[in-house]
Amino acid sequence: MRVLFVTIPWKSHFNQLVPLAWALRSAGHEVRVASEPELLETITGAGLTAVRVGSDETLKQRVRRMLGGEATPGQVDSPFFDSLYEIDDGRRDGLPREAISWVLDTLVVPQMWILNDELVDDLVRYGRFWQPDLVLCDALTHAGAVAADAVGAAHARLLFGSDPYLRMRGDFLRAKERQPGEYPDTMRDWYAEWARKYGRDFTEELITGQFAVNVMPERCRLEPHERTLSLRYVPYNGHSVVPSWLCGEPRAPRVLMTFGITSWDWADRETISAEQVQEILDSLADLDIEVILTLPGEARELLRSVPENTRIEDFVPLDVVLPTCAAVVHHGGGGGFNGAMLHGIPQLVMTYAADASVKRIVLRQTGAGLSIAPDEVTGQKVREYLTRLLEDDAFRAGAERLRQEALAHPTPGALVPDLERITAEHRSRRDH
Repeated sequence: MRVLFVTIPWKSHFNQLVPLAWALRSAGHEVRVASEPELLETITGAGLTAVRVGSDETLKQRVRRMLGGEATPGQVDSPFFDSLYEIDDGRRDGLPREAISWVLDTLVVPQMWILNDELVDDLVRYGRFWQPDLVLCDALTHAGAVAADAVGAAHARLLFGSDPYLRMRGDFLRAKERQPGEYPDTMRDWYAEWARKYGRDFTEELITGQFAVNVMPERCRLEPHERTLSLRYVPYNGHSVVPSWLCGEPRAPRVLMTFGITSWDWADRETISAEQVQEILDSLADLDIEVILTLPGEARELLRSVPENTRIEDFVPLDVVLPTCAAVVHHGGGGGFNGAMLHGIPQLVMTYAADASVKRIVLRQTGAGLSIAPDEVTGQKVREYLTRLLEDDAFRAGAERLRQEALAHPTPGALVPDLERITAEHRSRRDH
């Protein structure tokens, strides 16, 4: 079968889909990855075939143009986010209509415009030419569902973290049932307008996907799709070289500190300031540990000093360094959280990521780590929490429990027959 992956031009999102793409290709299927020009070299660098869609404008340029240079997608504070990302075992009532409408209208739908409007026409055009059987969409790439529906391909959403979109949609529909009446449905409107352009009617499947593929353990899922295929997380870090200093046992307990591979490129997405990094390093300077800090050169230059127990690198492949670590400190992104989960490493999460509430709850439920809210991050608190992770064996046991849950999921190769079966059920070619 022909499988088209669709992703926004964001390396950390693309990296997470590579193992499944290669599993499908290794099983004999045709695989292509569609994204905007700035990601094409990254796609081909992974040995995959790229399809150019969208404009030559970079994502950063578009964001600056459309938002006036004041913010980036996802960088809106909301008092409702903790409830939105709450894990509730089915007992959650959901956000009220006014709250969910605010989240949709202020954050979600503008983000959909910015990330997707430039993609839809090109994706449909290419889909009509290539006729994919299955379209697998990054969770933020809503354009993929519109294109799949237009050409009759099966389509699913790839999830490497929690799924706020299905949660938001469920909250909205439940609120509408409780409070009947006419009020805007901006998420529906976006899909419906594009669907009409290609002679299709809106269906809820455009928003939810016909099914979902999810690497997160069940306890981490907010409101799973009724048809969810579980997938084991397999790390991919792009072009990677094992550094010589990793070819030996660490002299002391090794701690990895990483705050994302893209956040330092966006000043207004900065997860942690250089001043805070310096404070943290100073607070850990007298501990008998080996700190590995990933930090780009321009950020490193902002530091006043580097303690003797700290090594700073621009980049270290997580799947190479994590197995040598006693703990990892990170900002809550998918690569750090999923990588630590896969290797059974206790985590200290400074919960800057949007789904911070989910990660806090998961770490608390499993005993796999600790978390600090962004406004509570201090050097002393990081020292205190990290010392607990290193000295209390219960955290290592909790991390191992979470690891076993992750390993219980099928590998990408083992998932291929399920994808073949479910694609055959949903695929319906259309004449144009």
